[in-house]
Amino acid sequence: MVTFLTVLLLIDAAVLLAAVLLQSGKGGGLAASFGGASSGDALFGARQAGNLLTTVTWWTAGIFLGLAFLMQMMSARIAAGPSSVLDQQFSAPASAPPTTPGASGNAPASPLQALPPATPPTGTKQPDAQKKQP
Repeated sequence: MVTFLTVLLLIDAAVLLAAVLLQSGKGGGLAASFGGASSGDALFGARQAGNLLTTVTWWTAGIFLGLAFLMQMMSARIAAGPSSVLDQQFSAPASAPPTTPGASGNAPASPLQALPPATPPTGTKQPDAQKKQP
């Protein structure tokens, strides 16, 4: 369904583009309103009678907006799960090890003091000093 609507939207966009580009200019426009040869009763040029291209432009623009709105509503219903990083559930961060006061009494201990002693990988011999005594 979404593919069909996308193709329909692209065809409508091409027809709208052609209808807008094929229209003739409306006369001087805004530049002519400020001291140009245009009449003073219209700001963006004189109003001309609508022809086939004007009607096609209005209809294709309305269809384009309607299809775009419909596709947006469909995509909002299809989306599953959180759509934003702020909507996701996060686990609590791991708590930092407590720091003990240093030699001066109020200075924090160095980060190396808070780490547990490293254990050698399995399959290697431990030195005699690190072996546990029963």
